[in-house]
Amino acid sequence: MPDGAILDVKNVTIRFGGLTAVSDFNLQIRDNELVGLIGPNGAGKTTIFNMLTGVYKATEGEIRIAGQSIARMKPYHITALGVARTFQNIRLFKELTVLENVKIGGHIHYTYSGTSAVLHTNRFFEAEAAAERDALKLLDIFGLQARANYYAKNLPYGDQRRLEIARALAAKPKLLLLDEPAAGLNTGETLALMQKIHEIRDRFGLSILLIEHNMELVMGICERIFVLNYGKTIACGTPQQIQSDPVVIEAYLGEPVDVATL
Repeated sequence: MPDGAILDVKNVTIRFGGLTAVSDFNLQIRDNELVGLIGPNGAGKTTIFNMLTGVYKATEGEIRIAGQSIARMKPYHITALGVARTFQNIRLFKELTVLENVKIGGHIHYTYSGTSAVLHTNRFFEAEAAAERDALKLLDIFGLQARANYYAKNLPYGDQRRLEIARALAAKPKLLLLDEPAAGLNTGETLALMQKIHEIRDRFGLSILLIEHNMELVMGICERIFVLNYGKTIACGTPQQIQSDPVVIEAYLGEPVDVATL
């Protein structure tokens, strides 16, 4: 694994029956790096996220996180290793409160036995108090602390997006996977999200892999970008290189994005 790399994906292919969804994919992400993954719908982006989190197993190739192969790991083992994600379609526990959603995200770090939970021992109360303190700090970062006791389903759409990121951060990841975090947001919300992604990367010292169709956001914050088309990598490089790559323009962008104006 390259020095300082949190993620190393080598020659990964996944097939579903006779369909090759992702072919010979390679990706390395270093500590504290912010990387984008773009491509048309159906290009295989979310499939890659599902492999990185153990939902799908690669047919060929190897995925290592923090130097460890995840081939035999269950999703919760991968979470414990330091990987957290959000989803293209928001997946909150909508009948639970905002605070409860974030506490659930961090449950792997606040352990107590079933007996402690039933008997309400000191260990139970200490773990619950620590989980609540940490969850409230995350809600404060996202401007949601005042709504901690709201039901998640009653939050505006943009706040639900932010809550899902806060819940992912509760797992204390080393690698954060964001699947279209700007989907459904207006221009002002997207600009605020760009700043927030930079802030959480620097504040928590983590690496971020981002799937996004909003080119303003991708070109404005990512240090490197990988482009998929029909499950294959057709380009990788800096935002400046990607925006002027003729293969990318033909397959996806349509026209160059002027990074200088972002």
